[in-house]
Amino acid sequence: MARAHALHILVKTQEEAAELKKQLAAGKKFSDLARKHSLCPSGKKGGDLGEFRRGQMVPAFDKVVFGKPTLEVHGPVKTQFGWHLIKVLSRG
Repeated sequence: MARAHALHILVKTQEEAAELKKQLAAGKKFSDLARKHSLCPSGKKGGDLGEFRRGQMVPAFDKVVFGKPTLEVHGPVKTQFGWHLIKVLSRG
């Protein structure tokens, strides 16, 4: 079964996610922004979700993690939890 290791930042609004994505593009560290802004408990670990299998996350999140290129920041992605920026570190 497919596995992936990903980081994410969860915020309340699409606008906030878009602003954080701009900051990432300008060179800010993903882990620093996750610690400061993410609403998910993983924010304390720099947004690190660890390794998980396809189907363990909600469908919209899974679609990005298992379908988009690794080592790029994707999003904003909407789920029932809010808006995510997602960075896939590895997939196998």
